[in-house]
Amino acid sequence: MTGTPPAPPAPASVRDPGDLTPEWLTAALRAGGRAVTIASVRHEQVGTGQMAACYRLHLEAAPGEGDGLPASIVAKVPPAGVDLGPVAAGAYRNEVAFYAELAPTVAVRAPECYYHAFVDAGAGFTLLLEDMAPARQGDQILGCSAADARAALVNLAGLHGPRWCDPALAEVSCLTPVGPDDGGVLAQVLEAATQIFCERYADRLTPEDVAVLRDVPAVIGPWSSARPERFGPVHGDYRLDNLLYGDGPAAVAAVDWQTVSHGLPARDVGYFLQTCLPVDDRRRHEDELVAAYHEALGEHGVTGYPLDLCLDDYRFSLLQGPLITVMGAAFSNRTDRGDDMFMAMASRSCAALRDHRTLDML
Repeated sequence: MTGTPPAPPAPASVRDPGDLTPEWLTAALRAGGRAVTIASVRHEQVGTGQMAACYRLHLEAAPGEGDGLPASIVAKVPPAGVDLGPVAAGAYRNEVAFYAELAPTVAVRAPECYYHAFVDAGAGFTLLLEDMAPARQGDQILGCSAADARAALVNLAGLHGPRWCDPALAEVSCLTPVGPDDGGVLAQVLEAATQIFCERYADRLTPEDVAVLRDVPAVIGPWSSARPERFGPVHGDYRLDNLLYGDGPAAVAAVDWQTVSHGLPARDVGYFLQTCLPVDDRRRHEDELVAAYHEALGEHGVTGYPLDLCLDDYRFSLLQGPLITVMGAAFSNRTDRGDDMFMAMASRSCAALRDHRTLDML
């Protein structure tokens, strides 16, 4: 492992879990800087992701070559036998760019990445990631406690704070700022998605929530590029189903970085609190939770951002809830759990928008 750099695996990325052979994994891990030879591997699927498939790989190293090698890792690859098209390719590109370019420069807790590859042709990608088991996944439908919400927001500050208003973010390939033309396209897409959403769930939505949802597309374009004086990396879908909780008050890690983007950081804060806390709990605790996030930003070096402005950004950012909820539901495969999840997210989001009169801020 000295002298010439290790050769990357061939092919660079795989799709079928059967291709995650000991030889391929040895080459991938060596390319990622681990001097190891894999003698055997056993895989099992974990989760039921729609945009990607995840497999837990139980590894056995060759004798004398397993120092520091975890007993298992997680491989994330495109779903076998399915081509999800250019939208998926963009999501895959984003997630690989997060681990390759952005993760080393921020303090958010995320799985360690042992290998990453993206192949533009065919929308291929492969990630070899730290296995976070036995951490528990959050439950989007059930919601979370104020203590779990605080841990999530303190972790989120580790994404935003270290690169707060950093002009060098423009060099990160997945963080292109939103422009006026992008806002116009977004408004058109959201208008169509809202129609689908409101018709599909007509028997489950209240008239008050439908009225709020139908008002959002008209303002989403200007909102998407507003307040450009404050920017940073934004997860985009920072919610309980994408969080893993371990032992201890701060042991939380974020996964699923396919929606990472450039924008107003408070969008992640608003989206998390409005969709993940039951309405009464959010009303009771939101001010103290935003204050905890704000304090954590200061610990990462953010200055000149008073708490009252942070709270105002939080209220302004609450359009993230209906945006992601409606788009996610309209353009994904339906499941019973998915329907229940989107209904919980929509009703909580609309309540927050009414509480804070966010639409009146635009």
